[in-house]
Amino acid sequence: MLASGFVGPDPQVYNLLMAGFVEAGDGAKAVELYEELKDKVGCEPILDGIVYGSLMKAYFLMGMEEKAMNCYEEALGVESEVKFGAQSYNGVVDALGQNGRLDDALNLFERMLQEHDPPLRITVDVRSFSVMVDAYCAAGRFDDAIAVFRRMGEWEVIADVAAYNNLIRHLGLQRLVSEAELLYKEMGERGLKADEETHVLLMEGCFRVDRIDNGINYFSRMSELELKPDANAYHKLVDGLIGFGMLDNAHTYFDQMKQQEITPSIASYKALLKAYIGAARLDRSTDVAKDILLDEKLVFSDEMRELLEGALREAGREGDITKLYEDVEREKAEAAARAEEEKARADALAREEREKRRAEAAAKDEAAARASAAAIEAILGHKRKTENVTGESDANTVDGGFRSMFGITSAGDGALHGISLGGETKQGDEQ
Repeated sequence: MLASGFVGPDPQVYNLLMAGFVEAGDGAKAVELYEELKDKVGCEPILDGIVYGSLMKAYFLMGMEEKAMNCYEEALGVESEVKFGAQSYNGVVDALGQNGRLDDALNLFERMLQEHDPPLRITVDVRSFSVMVDAYCAAGRFDDAIAVFRRMGEWEVIADVAAYNNLIRHLGLQRLVSEAELLYKEMGERGLKADEETHVLLMEGCFRVDRIDNGINYFSRMSELELKPDANAYHKLVDGLIGFGMLDNAHTYFDQMKQQEITPSIASYKALLKAYIGAARLDRSTDVAKDILLDEKLVFSDEMRELLEGALREAGREGDITKLYEDVEREKAEAAARAEEEKARADALAREEREKRRAEAAAKDEAAARASAAAIEAILGHKRKTENVTGESDANTVDGGFRSMFGITSAGDGALHGISLGGETKQGDEQ
């Protein structure tokens, strides 16, 4: 992008890259990108505040807390010329809150609230309150997290589904399911439609407090609301039920996932395989292994292979190992043969369809040619008929004129008037 010459070094783009490396655990690379940006824009410091949250996180990640706080003081000091909006502030608050600097995060958040003057200046948004929720939860202050979430209304900021999900996730992780359920109810009262993530979070929260039926109900409610859980949501349900020893129930939902044409993740297969082996239900574990081996998109890892083969050997069922792989190869070959037959059948049908279309096109062309020939013949016939009538009329006219010119009274007259024919003279002439 830079080499193209059409776009200059953009702090927003650099921040995306820096945040990505921080997320990947590579703080040094994030700092390197910041230094590169500084070099390219030629100013000290960079005046767009968007990069400072990621930079501080990089320093914290590298164990350089003092460097991170120096960066904070320089960028947000009284004399700083760095420009901060809601997104830029949010990054810094998150960096502070997630690294044990809650008091600093609170002070900055209050400053953001004081500077907030919509529509002239926007310094807080929904995300601002969510990062403060994260900061309080990181410090174990869950009541304060709920309280700051409630403060959105004071600033005419409207909580969205993502903000509710964020707090529900924190509460569920701490087994505060009743509080999470109150938020779920509140979403409905405010006209917000809870999504798939909301229901999965509540399901997981219920599982953590052994409310199995309630957890299943939250999952089942999704179909009533026409929501579509994905493979990850199903995995969390399957894995949760396995954890409670409800293997058959777990497999029922696993089959339901496939019936919904959702491809199960390898994690779900692995969880079922391990559970069946642990329960000494080796026939079912072998069935699961076969499903994995028959699916070209899945990988039957060495770990799973060793686990299954070890369990079968320990049970004295070595022959089942050989049979499993032979069955898989045979079924793969049969599937390949069926696919080839289907392809040949499809090709034959396609050829037949092409030939049919050609025949229909030829028939249409022939019919059109016949119709055209008939039309031409009709035109020519009419023309000939017209020409014959006109020709006879013209001949009679010329013949009559000729006879009149030479005194012939009729076509049967043998001689011209006043002209001797064979020595004879008409009586009128003699007189």
